[in-house]
Amino acid sequence: MTGMEAIRWATLPIVGLCSLPAAAQDLSPRPVAPPPETGAEVPADQIEFSAATVEYDQNADVITASGDVRVAREGNRLRADRVIWNRRSGEVRAEGDVAITNPAGDTAYGDSVVLAEDLRDGAVANLLLVLDNGSRLAAESGNREGAVFTLSRAAYTPCAVVDANGCPREPSFKVTARRVVYDENRERIRFEGATVSLFGLPILPLPVLSQPTGSGGGPGLLVPDVRISRVNGFEVAQPYYFKLSPNRDLTITPHIYTSVLPALEGQYRALTEDGAYQLRGMLTYSGRESLSLDPTGQERDRLRGFVDASGRFQLDPNWSISGSIRRATDRTFLRRYDISRDDRLRSTINVERIDADSYFSLAGWAVQTLRVGESQGQTPIALPVVDYRRRINDPLLGGRVELQLNSLAIGRTDGQDTQRAFAGARWDLRRLTNWGQEVDFTLLGRVDAYHTDETLLTATIPYRGDEGWQARGIAAAAIDVRWPLVGAAFGGTQRITPRVQFAVTPPLRNDPIPNEDSRAFDLDDSNLFSLNRFPGYDRFEDGARVTYGVDYALTLPGVTVAANVGQSLRMSGDETIFPAGTGVDERFSDFVGRTEVRFRDFISLTHRYRLDKDDFELRRNEIDATIGTRRTYLVLGYLRLNRDIEEGYEDLSDREEVRAGGRVQVSRFWSVFGSAIVDLTNRSEDPLSIADGFQPIRSRLGFAYSDDCLELGLTWRRDYEDTGDARRGNSFLFRVALRNIGR
Repeated sequence: MTGMEAIRWATLPIVGLCSLPAAAQDLSPRPVAPPPETGAEVPADQIEFSAATVEYDQNADVITASGDVRVAREGNRLRADRVIWNRRSGEVRAEGDVAITNPAGDTAYGDSVVLAEDLRDGAVANLLLVLDNGSRLAAESGNREGAVFTLSRAAYTPCAVVDANGCPREPSFKVTARRVVYDENRERIRFEGATVSLFGLPILPLPVLSQPTGSGGGPGLLVPDVRISRVNGFEVAQPYYFKLSPNRDLTITPHIYTSVLPALEGQYRALTEDGAYQLRGMLTYSGRESLSLDPTGQERDRLRGFVDASGRFQLDPNWSISGSIRRATDRTFLRRYDISRDDRLRSTINVERIDADSYFSLAGWAVQTLRVGESQGQTPIALPVVDYRRRINDPLLGGRVELQLNSLAIGRTDGQDTQRAFAGARWDLRRLTNWGQEVDFTLLGRVDAYHTDETLLTATIPYRGDEGWQARGIAAAAIDVRWPLVGAAFGGTQRITPRVQFAVTPPLRNDPIPNEDSRAFDLDDSNLFSLNRFPGYDRFEDGARVTYGVDYALTLPGVTVAANVGQSLRMSGDETIFPAGTGVDERFSDFVGRTEVRFRDFISLTHRYRLDKDDFELRRNEIDATIGTRRTYLVLGYLRLNRDIEEGYEDLSDREEVRAGGRVQVSRFWSVFGSAIVDLTNRSEDPLSIADGFQPIRSRLGFAYSDDCLELGLTWRRDYEDTGDARRGNSFLFRVALRNIGR
């Protein structure tokens, strides 16, 4: 439920909770259509009138019209079986399937309507009022004075009142009341002696209820969230929405718990001419358990909380600025109060300029670690990060040249500091041969300068580099050839594309260079044919190599298959900079590939793998599958990294896990859902792992109801890991959202 979907409750004495039951108000559609719009604008002093027959009583000065009577004046339109107009008193009485539409688009239906001559003010019996946004008000009787409707013994719903077959159905949510006042100008409905009903069952009596009807919304209480957890006990979160202006709002949410002190959450949002920004935070006063192994590490109560702010502004068609601030007072707060599962919080600032041929970025970022055992002093702070690129066309050979300038400064409060700057140029040219081969030529040149200190504070030795100033020159060249072969097969079309790449780079001084952005390398299908297979700039693969593989694609009616597989051969005999276990540390690399299968919109399967070149053992095995429709589906995921890298050379450890989730639509509106994550890692794969080969991480199960205006659900979740005061255990969340309220 959004901030514009607000309900305002007024607190009255408890005796006022016993509201009078509303009579059987008919919210279903009426058999008469709304009066159509008139073809031409009617002058304010004239009435447009049509009927099958018209009788005029000259003595009484009464006009009686019968048979599909239509009357229009000052934007108000009336349709009825019979209309009696007393010209002396100015009273207009409409009878039989009456429908009246005002200039705002609201339509009132009734059996008998008495109106003034301007068709605005009057009284209606057996009223149905259909607002322009689709909401409905039904009442035994009602009257209108100016822009205010007053209804007696009424019912209101923003929900659909017919099913998919057009048959009447009970709305999932409605409000019945002794008296209802609808103000068109204020776009607000006020209920007196109200009762809120779900699925026809009264669940909440309210003495006074106020509800906005327009898109602008209004201040008031939002629907609360109810949660039960082992750590915090029973929780009620009751948001209150403030509409500060058409482009600014504020939501304040008190959280009340039975096991801990209350918390206060707030969110401010604003939309400006140039962009938008939001600020969210939460604050409480509580104790927390130490993350150390000391069982007596309980800290005294203190202020705890978090802040999450972000924004983006487009200053002109080229320049923009964006940023975010994400900080928490401690490492367990977000998980303890079920706000986020993130284990690192990143704050950023970035000024960008983008046009057709150039890109400029001046950025900075800082990271707060929430991981157990990871030192905050070792986490980097990058400021500034400068990147400039410009593309120009090659006037000689017809290729394209990209020039790049880059600078980075990384500091740590208790770790290694690094500064880097480089200037580079890359030339790319693509040609097609007469036989249909695609040939890509690439040349790259770059000059790097580095400075670093405090290298002994970095635990992983290959990441350190040498202290002081270091310089490096890089030159690389590559030729990449593809030969697509297309033809008919199996009743469809298949494409087989052999591919070979030759790349050469002279020997480089990689070891003296600190490694900040090229860590945790693993060979896969995405980087097999890259000119530099490392993920960043600090490491660059040297030597000569040939890389070869094949891409395959098959397209059938409703079925697509895409696959690739490849391997590389290092032709130079120099020692490689890749550590053992990455798949490319010997002359012949491991085999890497990917297979994707899709059957209509029902099955999607992706398999990525790395096979050991010697014994074909799976070193990387990653499977993601989705089966089903948008309403009923199963999602499966599996990952196993079996790299066996020697400890101290990389900080990416081996792991194995399985993920599963799904939803079953048991009826048109009801569904059941669930998910689970299981850690399959054992100590033979990761000596630091505490898992025994089958360790559940998190699971959940629930049911939900969702229609055009109501969402409700109950979710059970279990966490299996303790992190300080974020304890393992069960939690339950009950949620109700009235989606069309205030729209």
